[in-house]
Amino acid sequence: MTTPVNRPPAAPAQQVELTILMPCLNEAETLATCIRKARRFLALNNVSGEVLIADNGSSDGSREIAAAEGARVVPVPARGYGAALLGGIAAARGTYTIMGDADDSYDFEKLMPFLEQLRAGNDLVMGNRFKGGIAPGAMPASHRYLGNPVLSWLGRRFFRIPIGDFHSGLRGFNTASTRALGLSTMGMEFASEMVVRSALAGYKMTEVPTTLAKDGRSRPPHLRTWRDGWRHLRFLLIYSPRWLFLYPGLTLFALGLTGVVLLYPGELRVGANALGVHTFVAACMVLLIGIQATTFAAIARRYATARGLLPPSARYSGFLRSLAPERLLVVGLVLFLVALIGLVWSVWQWIEADFGPLSDQRILRVLVLSFTGLAAAVQLWLAAFLASLIEIAQQDQQAPTDLAKEGDEPRAS
Repeated sequence: MTTPVNRPPAAPAQQVELTILMPCLNEAETLATCIRKARRFLALNNVSGEVLIADNGSSDGSREIAAAEGARVVPVPARGYGAALLGGIAAARGTYTIMGDADDSYDFEKLMPFLEQLRAGNDLVMGNRFKGGIAPGAMPASHRYLGNPVLSWLGRRFFRIPIGDFHSGLRGFNTASTRALGLSTMGMEFASEMVVRSALAGYKMTEVPTTLAKDGRSRPPHLRTWRDGWRHLRFLLIYSPRWLFLYPGLTLFALGLTGVVLLYPGELRVGANALGVHTFVAACMVLLIGIQATTFAAIARRYATARGLLPPSARYSGFLRSLAPERLLVVGLVLFLVALIGLVWSVWQWIEADFGPLSDQRILRVLVLSFTGLAAAVQLWLAAFLASLIEIAQQDQQAPTDLAKEGDEPRAS
């Protein structure tokens, strides 16, 4: 569960065109330089704007520095990169917002390409550091050649987003449109959430080349490579039930079913080796995991849609209907009865053998397959009731809204 962010109230009216937003946590060494560059950009390009510092609990005098340099400071008590930016976005007065780190790694005097694309109607404009240039020592090799390329590739693959640098800290966006997304992640994965949620909402986005310089701080960065990399990857996976559950589930289901069909009649010779009953047991387990993962995909998609995390999908509506709770209950019941017959038959054969060793491995195959069927039936039943619970929760959330709409209707006097 995410921790609520104490967000400052948004301004009642848009007063400026551009907010230049910088999250800040103990950036006294570089903050003044960044603010001066941002203010020079506004002045030289005759842009009506403000510099906004979202302070995340600095104890090194950063707030005082920001105020002295003419920036507006908004305190954000909840800790985290995403929390700071959420607080800043909520307080921004600009029609557009350009956000960037306050460590002097981005050039705030060269923001016009971002603003031009925002003026042209784009909801999100990403800076691409790989196209603009990365100075020596500005990005660790693990980030430059592994983390950023791999995570950006996964984002493009999972969500079909034409963005080459998912984690660029310099980006611009339409302030109102981004607020409407309801972003909620508190950590570094906020960078991925903004891009993914914008794409799912159908927002228009593009990217422009930008440069990355070595930051001017003497202390280590707040970013933690493996922890934050994992949080980005986790976010991409949980927002794509297809890649997390459905595709692996269908693959395992197909492999397990193929193994069961080929090995049920008896041993299968593969060159000099023979695949026997032990491989058959493994195939049954793979089949079972595949069934579970596929039902998880349906439940996750229902839940994400009910919560508004993912939009309704016309492409997968047929799949979701095929795994409706009532249908899962019926399929589970049929599977349970068939498996029960197989189990009874296997036990009867064991009784016929006076509870002794069974030389006929066909009986063992029927027994294993029967237990697999029973387990799969129980999985389907549990999935059906869990899906029904999600639908009930969704109906309960919608009911007050519907009643409120009915109460707003004009009445005859």
